[in-house]
Amino acid sequence: MSYRHIPAMPKEVEYYLNCRPGKICVDGTLGGCGHARKICDNILPNGLLIGIDQDMDAIANAEKILASYTSNIRLFHDNFIHLPDILSELNIAAVDGILLDLGISLHQIKNSGRGFSFRVDEPLDMRMNKRSGQPAERLINNLAREDLRNLFRDYGEERWAKQIAYKIVTARKQQKIRTTKQLAQIVIDAIPGHVLSKQKIHPATRVFMALRIAVNRELERLNAFMEQAADHLNPGGRLCVLSFHSLEDRIVKQRLKALERGCTCPPRLPLCVCGQKAQIRILTKKVVRPSEEEVSANPLARSTRLRAAEKL
Repeated sequence: MSYRHIPAMPKEVEYYLNCRPGKICVDGTLGGCGHARKICDNILPNGLLIGIDQDMDAIANAEKILASYTSNIRLFHDNFIHLPDILSELNIAAVDGILLDLGISLHQIKNSGRGFSFRVDEPLDMRMNKRSGQPAERLINNLAREDLRNLFRDYGEERWAKQIAYKIVTARKQQKIRTTKQLAQIVIDAIPGHVLSKQKIHPATRVFMALRIAVNRELERLNAFMEQAADHLNPGGRLCVLSFHSLEDRIVKQRLKALERGCTCPPRLPLCVCGQKAQIRILTKKVVRPSEEEVSANPLARSTRLRAAEKL
């Protein structure tokens, strides 16, 4: 099965990542390899791409798409949070570029069979790495009503989280919720009719997003990675992150600001006593968004937010 995906903001990523011949770069989320292939072109002839993805489908696809770059790539079926271990395995102290594309791929939505979309009836799995973690079905059928409400509210920013959680708990008493269609219909039934008629997106969009985030521990892992990202860059090395919703973007923005500021002393102190120095220079003072032309050609890119920084 072919791996379908269109990379978001490819020109902007190339510009901010600034890969050059002989450099070592990391693509922490290979996906369909749209970004990875361009990185390879830019680091030839002696550069190295370290490609990481927790979805085995993406790794299998990368082996085909990047076959002509075999001597310049190393592929890992893993999560980018384990980059320190991967670099240690390769005997590499630091790299010249790191890219994270946090979006879900078109392949995962349409062809994975793991329940990422409510538009086809599939098992409620949502694990990007099928070898680890709990499937979404287990969360839906076992979490307490209050926990479900918090999940939908905090991760999905869902206005009707309380009502949806109640409907789920009521429905699962009759039969287990196992498929995407089951869950999507429960969500629809929980939202008042006058609200449904005015919604521009599918009523289940935020619930499915929240579940996917929880199943894959996406925010937790992103936050942990951003804490240590600068440590893995050489001076002048670049970090480029593509996020797709406000929770991800907030983590990236706040951590980059902290790394650029350095000092954590209270403003009232006349002198710095913490001793922490700035580690990066933010390259994107404001978040960068896709052009109208790109959104027209690739609607999935419409919510993309790009932030980038350079190691001092």
